[in-house]
Amino acid sequence: MNGNEHKIPTLVADIGGTNARFAIADDGDSQDIHELRCADFPTLETALEHYLDRLGGSRPRRAAIAVATPITGDQVKMTNHVWSFSIRAVRQRLDLDELRVINDFTALALSVPRLRADDLRQVGGGAPVPAAAIALIGPGTGLGASGLIPCGGRHVPLQSEGGHVTYGATTRRESEVLAVIGRRYDHVSAERLISGPGLVNLYTAIAEVEGAKPEQLRPPDISARAIAGGCPLCRQALDMFCAMLGTVAGNLVLTLGARGGVYIGGGIVPKLGDYFASSPFRARFEQRGRFSTYLAAVPSYVIQARLPALRGAAAAFDYPAHEVGARSRRGD
Repeated sequence: MNGNEHKIPTLVADIGGTNARFAIADDGDSQDIHELRCADFPTLETALEHYLDRLGGSRPRRAAIAVATPITGDQVKMTNHVWSFSIRAVRQRLDLDELRVINDFTALALSVPRLRADDLRQVGGGAPVPAAAIALIGPGTGLGASGLIPCGGRHVPLQSEGGHVTYGATTRRESEVLAVIGRRYDHVSAERLISGPGLVNLYTAIAEVEGAKPEQLRPPDISARAIAGGCPLCRQALDMFCAMLGTVAGNLVLTLGARGGVYIGGGIVPKLGDYFASSPFRARFEQRGRFSTYLAAVPSYVIQARLPALRGAAAAFDYPAHEVGARSRRGD
């Protein structure tokens, strides 16, 4: 990956389970950024049309859309939202020459070589090993995971659904909490715990374990109360959230051999600031018995850049389509 500038104006989008973000990538920079709530639009197409109508002027001839769901062919159905669409039909409706659709964390992976030093905050570990694999993970409405794998002098992004791996408790308290959550879900994945809804799951389950009555709180409420220090249940929930993220991030690094570091994105962790840096995340990340020394050397970075997946979506055109997702071109 060489970070080539993009001379062709490109419509880029980052579609999560809650928000959809749109921009025009031109000469490597994202311009005219606009954010919409997914719930305000019945389909992806109507949200795209709204953005383009609002933008006015001549429309771009190509687009790259990052979506929080697996991309396995022309038909795309979102995991944490009701939208579904045909890549070909969207291309035709927008009269595009080419449309690329990639996983949102594949897009985040593609953004890593384009991040500056001030876009990152290191939380523990040493220096990255040059040309080694890189891991990415991040909780938001769901839990995304990806990686960059060295191949022939460059890095190839992974199209991963690692957020849906089964979570295994590492402490007695986690076992108690997972037993409560397991009565609600037939599969307790990492995403059921390490995401916005997962934080609520942890909070309510901890309350049940302690025989307390939980309040009706949203994920930002739990985080805010934990950071302020006024709610012990919220503090326990957020600490467990960070520790569990450390477990899953460490697993991902070991699986990929990602001595190039683990990069943490998503909509939650970058907002935690100093709390995350002093949370149980890093201790749990390194807690690996015989491989504790191995993981202690691996740096972890919180991505603080604004909307990095938009940069990654624009970079999709630097790769063959099969390496990053799926596409539809005029004339196909």
